[in-house]
Amino acid sequence: RFAQDRTEDLSNLRGIAKGRNIVVVSLESTAAQYLRLYGGEYDLMPNLGALARNALVFDNAYAVYPESIKGLFSVLCSTFPVFDSKPESYEKVPCRSVAAVLAEAGYRTGLFHSGRFAYLGMESIILHRGYQTLEDAGDIGGNHNSSFGVDEPSTVARILSWIDGLPRGQRFMVTYLPIAGHHPYETPERGPFPDREEIGRYRNSLRYGDASLGTLVKGLRDRGIAENTLWIIFGDHGEAFGQHEGNYGHTFFVYDENVRVPFVVAVPGLMHGQSRVRKVVSLVDTAPTILDLAGIPPPDSYQGRSMLDDAPRMALFFADYSLGILGLRDESWKFVHEIDAGRSKIFDLDRDPLEKTDLAMREGPRAEWYRQIVRGWSGAQKNYLARWNQPYSTP
Repeated sequence: RFAQDRTEDLSNLRGIAKGRNIVVVSLESTAAQYLRLYGGEYDLMPNLGALARNALVFDNAYAVYPESIKGLFSVLCSTFPVFDSKPESYEKVPCRSVAAVLAEAGYRTGLFHSGRFAYLGMESIILHRGYQTLEDAGDIGGNHNSSFGVDEPSTVARILSWIDGLPRGQRFMVTYLPIAGHHPYETPERGPFPDREEIGRYRNSLRYGDASLGTLVKGLRDRGIAENTLWIIFGDHGEAFGQHEGNYGHTFFVYDENVRVPFVVAVPGLMHGQSRVRKVVSLVDTAPTILDLAGIPPPDSYQGRSMLDDAPRMALFFADYSLGILGLRDESWKFVHEIDAGRSKIFDLDRDPLEKTDLAMREGPRAEWYRQIVRGWSGAQKNYLARWNQPYSTP
């Protein structure tokens, strides 16, 4: 075992958003590295950047899985999904989701998705999870329809209408799941970036989605409730454009372009200036962090923990779409293990942020320790899921 340092202590923020409304935005296919907020070349999301000027910005946040559906399970239920499992297998898994806990505490809860709940088994993740209102593209309608769903302005308009329909002073928790950013990166109108190549269309789609984020922020401001709202905004996973051989889209690998995502916590009126947080965190930590900020104890069943504590931590992740891959981030170390080939790679991201120099030969004992961690974690999750379903394969 190798020593781990304690992380930044943010415990002074516990309960800072008690009694506030909560808005959770899960940005589709949004990798941190493309955003100006994280050193990217272009300002693709100026409205996110504006909100982040007075916020916590987590520099090293990681998705558990580079795909939206099982990734959403990790966010809502603070429970890791399982290698080589189907979304339908999570329907029976007990879960006091963050929405359920907040509903029990008196919040009105709603989830609005610009896409379709029937896509890839999403209904198994969101039904009976504490959301009193669930609306997707079929419920929302919209001005521009595609194979994936409806335009973002229509979804934001529906969210604001739902808020308007609540009793005055009623606390709410709304979750917004846009589809802007998803391949093939369609937008109703041409954007500012050249669109001959996919990376340009991707940039335009993020810019388009950010405009609706801005509309949502303005909508709350116009209603006089912006200063009484906690914002949690993150990427559900990343997107790759050939940075590593064969790595396109998001599902195949666990390089940083696939799994490192933006994560912003804003409490307007109470946070002044931008605070960068370097600790490694995971999207499985989202639910306990929201509850910690709201002053509500998280369920004991949660596998993640609040991002506000200073305990040493790792981020664990996997991919199973083609190759079976397990991985983790530990401080500056990034570990990737290919299950069938038995190969492992280690990168020092402080010195090698592009993950080009494999240090596994030099760091043999560390590689073996990490290998034991990820295989033990994967096996434990398989056993957990098997309690509620027939067994699935595990590495």
